[in-house]
Amino acid sequence: MLANKDPLFLTGVTFPSEYHASPETLVKLTVYDAKDKNQESSSFLGSATFSVGELLRAKDERLTLSLRSSDGACAAGTVVVSRLKMGEMEEVDVDHITTDVPSHKCPLVCESASHAGIDRENNPLTGPVFKNPICKVYRFQTEDSKWMQVREQMEECTLSFSVPKQLLSLYIQEDMSRVQDLRELGELSPHWDNLRKEVMTRYGGIISSYQETFAELDKITGRSFKPSCCKAQKSLEFIPINLHTQRMRVTCPKKTDAFYDVVTVGAPAAHFQGFKCGGLQRLLSRYEAEKKSFSTAYQCIYYSPQHTAKAQEVLSTMSLLQPLIAGLADQLLQAAQEHSCPGLRDALKNLSDKTEQFVHTLKDELVKSALLALHAARPGYVSKSQKQNPAQGGQHQGHVLQGSDQNPSPAQGLPGHSPATSITDNAAVCNNVEGSQSTTRGEGGPLKHQDSIPHHKEYDEEEWDRVWANVAKCLNCVIAMVDKLLEEDNSKQESVPEQQLADVIISHNPGTWREQLCAPVTKLKECVMEVVEKARRGMTFVLLQEAACSIPQGFFLQQRRDVVFSQALAALACGFVMRLYAGMQDQGFLRQLHLVGLVAQFESLLSTYSEEIGMLEDMEVGISDLQRVLFQITEAQTDDFRDLQPLVFGRRDHFTVEVPLPRLVFQNLPAEIKEGKPLRVFPVLFNVGINEQQTIAERFGDISLQERINQRNFETLESYYKSLTETVPLECLPSFRTQTDVKELLETLGQNVVTKKRKNVEILWIAGTICRRLNGIRFTSCKSAKDRTSMSVTLEQCALLRDEHQLSKDFFIRALDCMRREGCRIENVQKNIKCRKYAFNILQLMAFPKCYRPPEGTYGKVDS
Repeated sequence: MLANKDPLFLTGVTFPSEYHASPETLVKLTVYDAKDKNQESSSFLGSATFSVGELLRAKDERLTLSLRSSDGACAAGTVVVSRLKMGEMEEVDVDHITTDVPSHKCPLVCESASHAGIDRENNPLTGPVFKNPICKVYRFQTEDSKWMQVREQMEECTLSFSVPKQLLSLYIQEDMSRVQDLRELGELSPHWDNLRKEVMTRYGGIISSYQETFAELDKITGRSFKPSCCKAQKSLEFIPINLHTQRMRVTCPKKTDAFYDVVTVGAPAAHFQGFKCGGLQRLLSRYEAEKKSFSTAYQCIYYSPQHTAKAQEVLSTMSLLQPLIAGLADQLLQAAQEHSCPGLRDALKNLSDKTEQFVHTLKDELVKSALLALHAARPGYVSKSQKQNPAQGGQHQGHVLQGSDQNPSPAQGLPGHSPATSITDNAAVCNNVEGSQSTTRGEGGPLKHQDSIPHHKEYDEEEWDRVWANVAKCLNCVIAMVDKLLEEDNSKQESVPEQQLADVIISHNPGTWREQLCAPVTKLKECVMEVVEKARRGMTFVLLQEAACSIPQGFFLQQRRDVVFSQALAALACGFVMRLYAGMQDQGFLRQLHLVGLVAQFESLLSTYSEEIGMLEDMEVGISDLQRVLFQITEAQTDDFRDLQPLVFGRRDHFTVEVPLPRLVFQNLPAEIKEGKPLRVFPVLFNVGINEQQTIAERFGDISLQERINQRNFETLESYYKSLTETVPLECLPSFRTQTDVKELLETLGQNVVTKKRKNVEILWIAGTICRRLNGIRFTSCKSAKDRTSMSVTLEQCALLRDEHQLSKDFFIRALDCMRREGCRIENVQKNIKCRKYAFNILQLMAFPKCYRPPEGTYGKVDS
């Protein structure tokens, strides 16, 4: 050990699987005095040689060897070699161990950069996603004087790059589709046409930037993680920082193995764009407040975020349902062609369900009002009020009309416009304007209520209602025709003698049903298509107005949100796949998965001061946006690793991650999951800053963001638990040695969330415990997932060993220091910055809670 006059320590050597050791194999041990481990400065002490056969023949399979200097003249000490079979535990008398294991030694018994408990590369449930394992194995003493074996395994995840690349491709497709929709809006007045061109130019800039980033990522091969030193690199801004999985497997004598998983990742944040003006949460709040004034400047209707989201939802649902309805209609005709009564009934039921869903989606006044607003933006539009006031109308044709609160504006009569906002805050739909002046109340006089909606003699305001209702009428015609055909067929079968039934069926013209159904089915498809075209134009116009009044800030925010969401989704997909693989044999977990969903608990150690408050604001929005994600389990086409890679589908308002499983594994899943039931995840975020910047924030700054995040997410977690207990039996949840009830833990968490206490890390501990009790997915983050994250992960692992596996109290600190000094987390530091030191200085550590401080010699000033 470093800085010790009489060093005694334990380390391990593993023979690689490709190296065939025999009893004749000679092993040479060479011992060096490490002057400075980080600088690789050392001096030779001595060496010893033995054969594998000598070790196997020795009593208790232990050899005590003398170290000799290079000339063989003097002894430099002794080395004890013992054999340990990996995966086996032996009940060893405590005295036998403590003779060779003094109180200050590090109880690491084996380490390997490639050895893993499972052959990852050849395992279809792990190979496609997890790679480059680093493994450390320890032995620790329990309270009953037994010995447990602890395996720590850290791995990279291929989803670090594959998910962001898929998202980038989807973003590009969505924006290109948006540009095409804008082109297809038709002819617009000069004012709106200029805005459309500007918006299309902005979209073109985003598409070009994303294509460039995608091309850069496509050049990268072999890498599976982004090191912390690259967090502000533009070409990698969509990639999560330092994403790794970590599993601790515990083997105790005569007990079933237990394992505990955690995903570590740098806080999802837009590091390249910086935090000078704050993060997403602050920027979005400011943007929404300013957007109303933007809408006045650009003469647009102000649509709330809810109405914008509704427009995106309508577009997304239509693009999904329209081809589905067309396909189901063709299936109905095919069943009629085959004269199949069961097929006809099934196809009709599916067609009815999807068409009713389609009609329900469009049963929204937003669509109707958007079509009216679009009509008012056509060239040559003149409002009814302007026709009644030719003097003013001729002078200001098409200008925005304004009125008092008692005289609503054209925009105020439309859903999507804030009814409580006066027209002075929000401009009405503007159309044929070359300038941007408005007809004032004094010039045009007060407007009557019937003038509050755009009118035009050539536009029938009830047209949308008729078109939309025609879909339901056409569906009713199809249903009536199918019922008639089935009824006629049934009556024919009842009237024909049994012996002649086969002859009747054979002689029946199979084309008759199809011919009778063809006309109503074709009409239904035509009506659906007509509705889709109209609604698409209306919703596209809504989004055009939203985009026009958000130039350029809205586009910058969208890009920032895309970046943050990409990092968050990659981490979530990694955690979901890891949790799914671990729970494939747990029927209670699978039942919980499809009935309720899983909680994904993100632990953050960011401070609420300086740049990190901007990172936390980014992270809050990114984690919240994960609510728009669903998962589906599918059967892989083959067991080839490429067919087992998770896939992402959808658009910004809704994404689905498909996780393919090998056929044999897929067949053992519950029927609901095999049928493609969408699986939900409930993301929650808890943050407690622990560094010196948090000390400043608590004493002189503002920690309201942290308090609000913790309170809001506690309510989400509480709601999830209530839903879980109402749906799933408690027997489905995992059992733990500590029998504290989850309800009691939630009460304690709630009390801690509202308690004014500095650096109250108990919030994180309790939230993590609840997550594990609820079969959830655990994430731990700080700025780079390297230093503070390592302190948290190792602390949680040792706490689990103490609480669940009776780790001896005398071993707790030694185990904690050992994991921090020699475990997987220091290897993570090495991978990121090529140096085995945590990026702390002594002054910083004085501000840390004591249990988050690394051992001496493992920290220092480094570039992180």
